[in-house]
Amino acid sequence: MRRQSISLLFISFLAISCGASFARDYQHPAPIQLTHDAEKWADKTLRKMSLEEKIGQMFMIRAPVEFLNVLSPEYLELRYAVKRYNIGGLLLTVHAEGPFLYRNQPLEAASFTNRLQQEAKFPLLFAADFERGLAMRFIGTTVFPHPMAFGAAGNPQYVSAFAQIVAQEARAIGVQWNFYPIADVNSNPANPIINTRSFGEDPKQVDEFATAYIKAARDAGMLTTAKHFPGHGDTDTDSHLALARVRSDRAHLDTVELPPFAQAIAAGVDSVMVAHVSVPALDPDPNRVASDSPAVILELLENKLGFHGLVVPDAMDMNAFTRLFSAAGANANARAAVEVVKAGNDMLLLPADLDAAYTGLVAAVHNGEIPQARIDASVRKILIAKAEAGLNKARLVDMDELPKIIATPSHLAFGQLIADSAVTLVRDGGLLPLHATAKAAASSGTSAPGPTYQPLPEAGKQTVAVIFSDDVRTEAGRVFERELHARIPDANVIYVDPRIAAGMTAQVLQAVEQAKTVIAAVYLIPTAGRAPVIVKGTVQNALEMTDASGQLLHAMLQRAAARTIMISLGTPYLASSFPEVQNYLCTFSNATVSEVSSAKALFAEIPIRGHLPVTIPNIAARGAGIEKPGLIPPVAPAAQPGGTNAQTK
Repeated sequence: MRRQSISLLFISFLAISCGASFARDYQHPAPIQLTHDAEKWADKTLRKMSLEEKIGQMFMIRAPVEFLNVLSPEYLELRYAVKRYNIGGLLLTVHAEGPFLYRNQPLEAASFTNRLQQEAKFPLLFAADFERGLAMRFIGTTVFPHPMAFGAAGNPQYVSAFAQIVAQEARAIGVQWNFYPIADVNSNPANPIINTRSFGEDPKQVDEFATAYIKAARDAGMLTTAKHFPGHGDTDTDSHLALARVRSDRAHLDTVELPPFAQAIAAGVDSVMVAHVSVPALDPDPNRVASDSPAVILELLENKLGFHGLVVPDAMDMNAFTRLFSAAGANANARAAVEVVKAGNDMLLLPADLDAAYTGLVAAVHNGEIPQARIDASVRKILIAKAEAGLNKARLVDMDELPKIIATPSHLAFGQLIADSAVTLVRDGGLLPLHATAKAAASSGTSAPGPTYQPLPEAGKQTVAVIFSDDVRTEAGRVFERELHARIPDANVIYVDPRIAAGMTAQVLQAVEQAKTVIAAVYLIPTAGRAPVIVKGTVQNALEMTDASGQLLHAMLQRAAARTIMISLGTPYLASSFPEVQNYLCTFSNATVSEVSSAKALFAEIPIRGHLPVTIPNIAARGAGIEKPGLIPPVAPAAQPGGTNAQTK
């Protein structure tokens, strides 16, 4: 009995000791800076690595966050990749299926990164595409609008505060590296993939905002990335689907595309992501894109612009890239990996076939095609980045801290402030402001409750809102609907998408003709890999409404343009396709905070003070914006900012 008690005490002591040890080993984010200790750890670690371990450090693969049993095939496959190849990093993401993004919880993400850090021989760099903060991938986090909304708000201090919040929340779940900011100047209105992901079309504003983000994020302990070098803004093709070509001459590149990257480098950006775009002015070889071009990376980025940090290609499984090596057949993935390393890339993101790419690089070093010194130089950069993020001292995050850091009231309020400040009135036909009928709800701070277990009363006819989205099954429009009903409880809200728009035309037009006020809320944002629209055999821009939904919107405006307010909850260029629009409001984003802001702006609960950061052809020039004061006390929101209904992808 006494021996058993002693054993239990010893086990308890071990548990307490281990707990104390883990407590000391939690990450404590500090400003990103190169120190002697970081270099010393990187050099010492590099000397102990085998060639195979070094090459493994040069790869980053996807890691979709979900609950996984340790014996599940999905977890075992991920664990195998971490251990077998000693990969250097993981891109934290979530599963997607068509228009649906299956976002997860931040606590699940933190548990996920901790578990995988414990599996790895060397600390893992966790990266993410947090262009709009963690809400792009995780529910219950702070929601921010798209970057172009920051351009419309026009305040670089907003960008700095945004960077600090994202860094705090990202580091809390174990992510040290954000693939942001976007330094692309969206000078082409037909751009289907950059668009609202850019701050705007003015190179000076883009470099000012990108620089503000980089400095603030690094101060808060987050590694940063300027993308997509040498500029993806002046293209009209989604490089996830096909090869995008930058047709600008060198003079245009030097004055528009490249300055934001030069400023980002001067600000200390940690990495540069190179695009899979063809740039004949920089490399005329038709069989190369920027991401595998020594002329673009070694000559321009490193030698001329003086960047010596981490160089990474955009995702290597994108169609624009994989097609270049299709002639190599079974050796395509190996050849792709070798060529991007020879071109000057340090870490290879999302290879289409990890084993083939890894094996190809090992063979290239053994046969002398790539010097081992070239591998050592890249791996040293990767190890230094890990040390700068503090991973040489601690790998794990303290999950008890997440509820204290993520989605604080001040964070949520700031996200809403950005969205409010971005709302831009481009055309004013005299309809604004609308007038709420829910006065009792406004005074009590909540919408009037409906009868429990009883059918809702038939919607009224005075106000009709038509929600245009890619798919009516998504969350697009749900928050806007609740906000509208909080102010006009009997508003008639109708959802349409391209699949059902033609069949609903008669119903929608009848409602429009009877209504006193019509709201057309259009959700159209850049989405990676969005299939292009084909009309009568001709490929149309994926961000132009040339389908059945667009035909319906034209019909609505033909009948009731003077009574219709069109709200773009996404690309501002939408109005170019609908020149007959008389009342046009832009939010530049489909995030829930932007849905709330659009409703508040309609009822003059906030001042409208945004200005276009881009030119809308045949509609308005950059800088345009009709300002209006806020006149009416706000209605309590029907959906809290930062809630779980953000439609983000």
